[in-house]
Order: sequence, then structure tokens, then C-alpha cells
Amino acid sequence: MSITATYEMHARHFPDKIAIQTADESLSYRNWYQLICQTANWLASLQRANNIVGVYMQNGLPFLQLFSAASEAGLVIVPFDIKWTTAEIKKRIILSQPSIIITMKDQFEKLKELDLNVMVWEECLVEINRMPLHRETEIKREMPFYMGFTSGSTGEPKAFIRSHGSWVQSFACTQFDFHINKNDHVLIPGSLIHSHFLFGAISTLYFGGSVYLLSKFSPVQSLEFIETKPITVIYVVPTMLEAFLKEGCQSNKELKIISSGAKWEEITKQRIMEMFPNSYMYEFYGASELSFVTVLPDDDSKRKPGSVGKPCHNVEIQIRTSTGVVAEKNEIGKIYVRSKMLFSGYLQAGMSGIQPIQTEDGWMTVDDMGYVDAEGFLYIIGREKNMILYGGINIYAEEVETVLASHPDVDAAAVVGTSDPYWGQVVSAVIQGSATKAELRKLCKMKLAAYKIPRKWYFLNEIPLTTSGKIARPKIIEMLERKVQDD
Repeated sequence: MSITATYEMHARHFPDKIAIQTADESLSYRNWYQLICQTANWLASLQRANNIVGVYMQNGLPFLQLFSAASEAGLVIVPFDIKWTTAEIKKRIILSQPSIIITMKDQFEKLKELDLNVMVWEECLVEINRMPLHRETEIKREMPFYMGFTSGSTGEPKAFIRSHGSWVQSFACTQFDFHINKNDHVLIPGSLIHSHFLFGAISTLYFGGSVYLLSKFSPVQSLEFIETKPITVIYVVPTMLEAFLKEGCQSNKELKIISSGAKWEEITKQRIMEMFPNSYMYEFYGASELSFVTVLPDDDSKRKPGSVGKPCHNVEIQIRTSTGVVAEKNEIGKIYVRSKMLFSGYLQAGMSGIQPIQTEDGWMTVDDMGYVDAEGFLYIIGREKNMILYGGINIYAEEVETVLASHPDVDAAAVVGTSDPYWGQVVSAVIQGSATKAELRKLCKMKLAAYKIPRKWYFLNEIPLTTSGKIARPKIIEMLERKVQDD
């Protein structure tokens, strides 16, 4: 079954129901189904070197239309971020090899110099509108449909491939764990270039719910939609709720909040509950490669504030030690996941074909480290590659970063291991913000074991990040090591 397989049924059962609502237009399920059929028929009619189609568009209905239609046509859709530089786009084009890229008229200038088959959406609409309103398709569950990019901490892109079946299984998880169904009205306030928001929109359309889409994130406009539309669910990342807090937004609407990303400090959660007193939050841990892994509903969050929750529907978890043995309860090891939601594999520069990372018996890891407690709740400690070896003791950078970032005067924090002739590595902290070293050391003493407290402190105006917004650890380590040599 494909991710668009239910559209025809929705068009029959509730043709006039809102499928997608933006600030400017509203589309019924009848119209949405016909639009997807026409666009898929048009895409299928094009002369292409391969089945890979790029999309370079801002948020909006055309993005969702093209994404869904390419999937319906059995193609692989590759979203490119309009915020990327030309050099960043080139890297990803070389990796993904799209046969065509479709963009809006106002974005064409940035792409035309790349010597590609670039098509302008506004011009394509003439042909799309001439296409048949129905379509017969047979999509197998293992067929790929979506290629996204991840860079890790190196900044070099890898492309991940998802199949129809992996997302359809993830839809079932959404229904089971988040209790979202066709009766929900779902606000998608973030950019569709990010899987979290794209999945939120596509899963809602699969169920037959109504999607409310913003052209770009705005806490004020989001609140306006919540107050004036029948919104029941909102997909967010932590920075969005921080923006709501700064704006002083408040709503008494009953809402489900689906949050991906960093763990929340308890004081922040309390402020969110004051902002949305009738809301119920679901935090989840997952990855582009793994989809959903664990979920932490509000009720469990109060009892297990440091946890990322219990395994999602039809997900198995194992913690394995460095020797490959399954760990005991509360013993730290590498997290392995097995489910039907796992991705197909990576495309990497210099390597041919899709590179799977599953074991023979279906387990997969992205090298996150953690442990499971006696009640089955998972705790994330950090990434194996970010581990600092201090005199033979393992210290996880993310654990220290979480403590540092909880200080109100810290805008961002990065922790890395730097070379030391005696200890091997010592914990070094890079801080962006106005907090002082004395304040941060005091905070660390309250929340961390003594050996985890940073030995070296650096204060910068801006912490280096990768193109995907992650901490650029290799660059930071190189910068700090060079600074030590210069000193």
C-alpha cells in the first residue's frame, strides 16, 4: 500500500471535507484527489533519465501536491531546502542525481546556473490541468518514494531512502501512540523540508483528517489558527514552543502537542502547561533512519522526566554492550531498534546503490547510547562518536550540554573532548550567551558528577553548526586544538 492509497476513498466518503487549509485557500478531498491524479499523470508522462524528481519550493500547497503526486506516480521525491547555498545544493544534486527539479518562478534564478533540467511550476500547471482526473496505480510497499538528507556532525551529506511501507507502518504508530485519526484538525506550522512536519501533513491526509498549513512559522499566526480554526493537534519542535513562550501566547483550547527534538527541562514544561492548560503533550524519540522509537506521554513524563519513553507500537529495543551482549537493566550500551518502520538505507558519495545498515535479523542502530530502566523506559545518554574518554571513563557530551543549556543565560552550548597528555581527553565547553563560568560551574556541580564538569571553558559569539543545524563538533575540536597550540 502506498502513502496516497486512501485519497480515492476519502474523496468518495467525504468529498467536501477540508483536506488542506492555508491562510489563502481551502481544498476539499474531492479536489485534492483529482489534483494528485492529474499531477501524477503529468509526472508519469515526462521524459526522464530516472525516477528521481527534485522539489525546490517554499512551504505551501504546491509542495505537498508535488510530493504526494510523485509518490502516487511511483517516483522518488527529493526536497531541496531553499535556505541552502548553491554549493550545498550542488553537493546534494551530485549525490541524489534528480532527473528534473521543479521550482517556483521566483526561485528559478538560483537553480538555472546549475545546468540541470529545471522546470517552473507555474508553467507546468497548464499541462497538469489537461491531465485525466483519475489514475490506476499499483505501488508495492518496498518501493522507495522519499529521499532526504542527513549530515551528522561532519557536514558531508548522506541521503536516506524511505519506502512506502515504512511510512505506512509509521502512520499506524501515529494512530496507536498519539491517537490521531480522521477526525483531527492538524496544524503544521513548520517547514515541510523537515521530515517531522512533512510526515505530520502526509499522515493526516492518509487518515482523512484536515491539514492546516503555514507558509512559514510564526507564533502569532499559529495562535491565530489555533483560536479561529478547529485545531486539535499541533506538530512542534522545542524552539517553536520557546517562541510561543517569548511571545506570551496563551490558549485554553484542548490540544495534542506532538514534539520532536531535544528533551524538555521540567521548568519549561511547566511554563508550556501554563500557556496551554488544556493541552496534552507527546514527546517522541526517533531518527530519519528509524522513524518512531519511543514515546513519552504527559502522564509518564511527570514520573520519568529524564526518559524518552517506552517503545512505540510494534517497536523492539535492545541495549548492547561493547562486546555485543544484551545489557542488564540500567546498564549503558548502544541502542538497537527493530521494527517495520526502518529506512531502506543510505546513498553516499563514492558508493554505488543503496547501503542498508540493518543486521541480518533486522536490527539497526544509529549509534545512540543509553539504557533501559526496570520499568522499560529508555534514557538517551548521547552518541557513541561524541563520547569523551577521560582517563578511561566514558563521558557523553550531550548529557553535559543538556545541563549547560538549562541555564537561562545560555543561548547554546557545545561540549567536546580535547587532547590532554595525562587524561587522554578532557571535557571542554563552548558557550554562546551571557552566563559566566562561575555560574555554569556551580550549575554543573549541582547536576553532574565531578569528573563530568568541564575543565576548559570557551565563550563565543556563535557556535559553529553544520548545514542541518547540528553542532559541528569536528570543526569545534579543530578550532580549540589550534587555540591551545597558539597559546
